Amino acid sequence: MLKKRSVTLRGHATSLALEPEFWSVIDAELNETGGSLAGLITSIDELREPDQPLSSACRVWALNRALTVDQG
Repeated sequence: MLKKRSVTLRGHATSLALEPEFWSVIDAELNETGGSLAGLITSIDELREPDQPLSSACRVWALNRALTVDQG
């Protein structure tokens, strides 16, 4: 089941729905770095391809982080 969170990106409120497993990777990053959800999602948003949905970009980011942590 998807979990939805609200975030403000560049002054615009939006919501992002991801599976709990992806949120747990994002939360781990925020706990480790002390960063904010809005800051992380903004950086993911800035790096994604123009036609890539934000939720997809967040899933790919979380997968890459999980793979990096598992290998490191």
